[in-house]
Amino acid sequence: MPKSILSTATGVSRRHGPIAEGLDYPSRFVGGPMTPEPAVAACAPRPFGNLAGASARTIADLAVETWDGAPVTRYQRGSATREVLVYLSGFPGATWQERWDASPVGQGQVNVNDLECRSSASIALTVGLRSMFCLRVVQPTLLAFRRHQMTSFSAMFVTAQSDPLLTAFTEQVTAHQHSYAHRAEALFDLCALLTVQGIALSDVTAPSLLHFAQENRRAWSVLDPTKKTGNRLRGQGVWHVLHAVGHLPPTAPATMRAALMRGQKSIEELVDHYPIRNRAVRGLLIDYFGRRRADTDYATLKNLVLHIAHHFWEKIERINPEQTDLRISPEVYAAWRQMISVKDNGAPRAGADSLVISLRSFYYDLHTWAAQEPERWALWVAPCPVPPSELHGLGARRRRINERSADRTRQRQPLLPALVEHVESRYDHARQLLALAEKAVEGESFTFAGTTYTRILSEQDRKFSRHCAPVPPRLRNEDSGENVHIASVEEAAFWDWASVETLRHSGVRIEELCELTHLSIRQYQRPGGEVIALLVIAPSKTDRERVIPMSAELFHVIASIIRRHARTGRPIPQLTRYDPHDKVWSAPMPFLFQRQKGTIPAVFSPAAITQIIQRRCLALAEQHPGFKGLTFTPHDFRRIFITELVNSGLPIHIGAALLGHLNIQTTRGYVAVFDEDVIRHYQAHLQHRRETRPADEYRDTTTEEWNEFQEHFDRRKVELGACGRPYGSPCQHEHACIRCPMLHVNPKMLDRLGELEDDLIVRRDRARAEGWAGEIEGIDLTLSFLRTKREEAGRRARRPAVDLGIPTPRITQPPLEPPA
Repeated sequence: MPKSILSTATGVSRRHGPIAEGLDYPSRFVGGPMTPEPAVAACAPRPFGNLAGASARTIADLAVETWDGAPVTRYQRGSATREVLVYLSGFPGATWQERWDASPVGQGQVNVNDLECRSSASIALTVGLRSMFCLRVVQPTLLAFRRHQMTSFSAMFVTAQSDPLLTAFTEQVTAHQHSYAHRAEALFDLCALLTVQGIALSDVTAPSLLHFAQENRRAWSVLDPTKKTGNRLRGQGVWHVLHAVGHLPPTAPATMRAALMRGQKSIEELVDHYPIRNRAVRGLLIDYFGRRRADTDYATLKNLVLHIAHHFWEKIERINPEQTDLRISPEVYAAWRQMISVKDNGAPRAGADSLVISLRSFYYDLHTWAAQEPERWALWVAPCPVPPSELHGLGARRRRINERSADRTRQRQPLLPALVEHVESRYDHARQLLALAEKAVEGESFTFAGTTYTRILSEQDRKFSRHCAPVPPRLRNEDSGENVHIASVEEAAFWDWASVETLRHSGVRIEELCELTHLSIRQYQRPGGEVIALLVIAPSKTDRERVIPMSAELFHVIASIIRRHARTGRPIPQLTRYDPHDKVWSAPMPFLFQRQKGTIPAVFSPAAITQIIQRRCLALAEQHPGFKGLTFTPHDFRRIFITELVNSGLPIHIGAALLGHLNIQTTRGYVAVFDEDVIRHYQAHLQHRRETRPADEYRDTTTEEWNEFQEHFDRRKVELGACGRPYGSPCQHEHACIRCPMLHVNPKMLDRLGELEDDLIVRRDRARAEGWAGEIEGIDLTLSFLRTKREEAGRRARRPAVDLGIPTPRITQPPLEPPA
């Protein structure tokens, strides 16, 4: 199998942020709204009393008696515990904790199994160390804890504590919808947290969970600095379960990731991010941005602060440190204009016009406001340093930008079918291979697509099976010897396909794609019974909600996504989505583009969708020369979408409305999908507008016009399928449907396409015999269109039907009650 078919994307998350103390790379734990700090125990948990000064024999006997097991297992546990305590006795201190802190093992410098004090190589000293941690003899640092592999630590720790709250947490984790691996990780992380912080479950707080995650990253930066394994957020599963059962306060975010997000900064924080020496100018900028904030969103405001505070005034102070007001001399302005021609990293700046326009707007705003509030703004009024000739040629430069954008679209439009075929064939291959793998038993071999595979079980899979957990299907490629986690491959291939298909069939923005929810799907039923599927696009860039009709292809993709989420019998999880532009979290919604990310489900980010598309383009470049050095972005699909519509005869204003570029008023049938309250308020708004405008501008639709509108959809039904031309637009191809890109061929008419092809071939042979060169050219063109449509219809026919299933009642977990 080609490498691009089964390759998956894995790697360490790359995040930007300040450098944390003790780390040499950016940390996500610095600068958040919640300060990480360890929890403080209300009462030191000592399930077997204070063992700080107990004898080694007493502690070793407890290690034997506390847990059940075979005699040899209990003997080895006691012997290992005794040997560790003997080792610690050689260090100064009055208690075991003091001796532990003084030892290299307690400082996390060495593994206890590497010590020369072992009496027998058959006894692992980590067994004794694990018993000491569970008995609360010593409290280790996270570095010392992570240096040792603690097998079965969770079960032993829960047994030793005899804490009803911890036992109830274990039951909640077991009943949670996480996979077995993630449930085991959540329980292990909680036990590790309680061990290293010396607390009970009742003492756990949200800041202590953040501190545990931060210390994990610090520990792994020492234990494994090359792979940076600690970049993972350890403790997310613990946070998720504790929040679900009400252990964390209601004010705590629902996820650990939400607790790490800084959110929106104040205007003072935005301005102070840049070193502005003149305090009077700093105050002016804060007042200016404060007034502009009332009529703009946070992302625009942040960009404005970047332009004025950083690119303008900070650079002015570099050029002229004595500058105290806004009267900029031509010499200083010329030097500033030269400075902004390159970026801070030395690269040429292509968007200097936007900086100049922001600067000119800044001065003109002060002029306007000074006339209204002279006592506040008149002091800072100064001539605008931007000369009128500065923006000469702006229209030409913008046309150059549009030309580059159009050229980019022309380059990618012919390559789109190859990309679609790639993601579709890759998904079909992975889906069919997964189905065969699930039917095979361990050791069974089968051949698929010319490659032989064998169903295998890894050691981890065998462990899962012992705990009655689902075992993921794994295959070994007998040709290459590579082991394939086919379920993960199929999951990645599905989202690659779903992302590309949704973008190209809807033309939505990347932010709008990520914001699609189960509630975005509506329907309109015509009087004749025909149901038209609609997709409601939430307000995004233009802050306008719009409704677009779904084609059969788009509806198939959306239905496949819904079926994938509902295959477990549960409803689509309601998640919160972080807006990276406005720095806010959405309300819990059943987002369509979400997947399991570790212990918790998460919504796809725009960056993740972009990376998905780029990876597919890079993989395709190995096979297709047109993709070498070329990639698609999500916005490229949007440009190609509208280009194909307009070139197919769709009026430009309708296409713009579909993309959300204009205000549109939907018909009564479309409005019917909204709630009655929304319809009532919207109709009241329309009625108010009618009352304030001339009456002759508005009139009710006549019966003839409404019948004509409905009959239009009936007239779109043709022999081979359905015509996709919009209402009000005539046939642009004089009913030459085979050549028309708006024709959607019904898969049932594939045989009819074959008959038409045979007839065209006979006509072409006759034209060749008669020497009709023009007729031959026309027939060849028609044959190319016919074969393309037959291939598209055949591909749709091969797609499996999507069964949305029957909804089932939601199962809720009882809250976790503290012990009496």
